[in-house]
Amino acid sequence: MTYAQAERHLLALERFGMRFELDRMRRLLTALGSPQERFASIHVVGTNGKSSTVRMIAAILARHGRHVGAYLSPHLVSFVERVRIADADLDRQRFAAAVERVARAATKVQRALAEGDHVTQFEALTAVAFDEMARDGVDVAVVEAGLGGRYDATNVLSSGVQVLTSVGLEHTRWLGSTIADIAAEKLDVVRPGATLVVGEDLHPDALALARTTCDERGASLVVVGAGDATRAPGLAPYQQRNFALARAAAAAHLGELDEEAVSAAAIGTIVPGRFEVVDHEPVTIVDAAHNPDGIAALAEALRHFLHGRRLVACVSILDDKDAAEMLRELVGLCSAVVCTASANPRVLPAATLASIMRQIGGPPTQVVAEPREALAAARKAAGPGGVALATGSIYLLADLLATDDAHARSTR
Repeated sequence: MTYAQAERHLLALERFGMRFELDRMRRLLTALGSPQERFASIHVVGTNGKSSTVRMIAAILARHGRHVGAYLSPHLVSFVERVRIADADLDRQRFAAAVERVARAATKVQRALAEGDHVTQFEALTAVAFDEMARDGVDVAVVEAGLGGRYDATNVLSSGVQVLTSVGLEHTRWLGSTIADIAAEKLDVVRPGATLVVGEDLHPDALALARTTCDERGASLVVVGAGDATRAPGLAPYQQRNFALARAAAAAHLGELDEEAVSAAAIGTIVPGRFEVVDHEPVTIVDAAHNPDGIAALAEALRHFLHGRRLVACVSILDDKDAAEMLRELVGLCSAVVCTASANPRVLPAATLASIMRQIGGPPTQVVAEPREALAAARKAAGPGGVALATGSIYLLADLLATDDAHARSTR
């Protein structure tokens, strides 16, 4: 396969949707020789902060001399962003070869599945990551769950360390209608005798369930306090908290940490699309916050960052999110808002977003349907001394950052 063929193959798998069970995944990995058994792993679950925490754990481990793989989702522009080895995205040729191997294995698995059952895109991508990391001989893989935990394709790992970053009311259709329900789905990844890392600011219901789960499974619980955050230049407050979790997870895996290595990891870790400054004059920030909790964390970071400068936000939100609550978190900070619509079919129309903004008493709002034109309008409105922000959906960031020949999208 070429990379273009691999991409088309993966996009074609989207039609099979999301099917939550582990039997297909186990069969697929067996057909590949059980690659997930050939490396240690740290499993990261949660509503927000997973990708950042995965990258930070991987950076700390690498600074301690470990050969590290990382699996993340979703991607911004290209599928290769999901599989990282030694702090680099997998190159397209290797990625395509791995997709071809997984496709052949999936063909064998299909013969034993019931009619209408099929290996999904996320299962195929997870298998690609595990197979390639095993072939490359990584010491440890840091793996981000896709959705939930219990029936997520990543929950085939015998991980020694798990991290629960946060729990919010999202994906309730699949995970349950309460914090406790959602936490239970995510905490199913905890293995007997393992170590679970959480923050002390975790929702009380989720923290209580974490304690119970660890007691029942003979696992150790590490609760990270606010005072454990690493103060590193350039890290937003919410990233300071994520780094504290990452540090604790790395310590659970390695034992004693080298403080110079930890500091170097804090300074050197770049998380694309998370409070990322992509331009200046005006300063332009992209942040993939896509739910109320994520926007609240972004708003906190902005309060520390703006120092009285004018902020204009370019916003796009999907129709399954609480758009009104997300916008309420921003209205007090913004001088103006530009509403737009990403290319995702589930996006709220820009005009609908503007109507919501008016209903909640927001600042002056304009509608610019095309994302890049919308961000240009926000930058112009912010002025040279101001700040422009693009946020509300990872798909908005994908549209803004993609080159003309890179339009791969994922439904995960």
